Amino acid sequence: MAQSRNMTVETMIGRILIEKNYTIACAESCTGGLLTSRLTDIAGSSAYVKSSVVSYSNETKINLLKVKAETIDKFEVSSKEVALEMAQGVKNLIGSDIGVGITGLAGPTGSTEKSPVGFVYMAISGPLGDISEEHHLLGNRLEIKWQATEAALMMIRKYLI
Repeated sequence: MAQSRNMTVETMIGRILIEKNYTIACAESCTGGLLTSRLTDIAGSSAYVKSSVVSYSNETKINLLKVKAETIDKFEVSSKEVALEMAQGVKNLIGSDIGVGITGLAGPTGSTEKSPVGFVYMAISGPLGDISEEHHLLGNRLEIKWQATEAALMMIRKYLI
């Protein structure tokens, strides 16, 4: 795919999703819907963005996305394991080809020994398999949320190409 120097990663992802005839759904916790907002900033994104769940509470993760309570207890809510179950859960719930899950701590409170502020975990579940990543981000709450969506967009792009 030829790309313009001015093409955003959101636009590139959209073009690839259309080209591959894939749909995407997001389950976002610490990013509060910002990833989905960025994906839907692109005109025509309704062709590939199916839905989004802002699963800020553990109850929503468990009841709606089917994240196992045992996974949260064993690994903490901010973990690669929970992010992966969120990605799988939103994909299954919505019926999309690709599910993206993001969980972590944007701060400034909520830090634990295992999961300090700035630790963000993301995962993708889709036809090319399941992957997850851990990111250690710095900054204030809004900066961490933005950086997390940047990392997620790059992860989605890399997954697709």
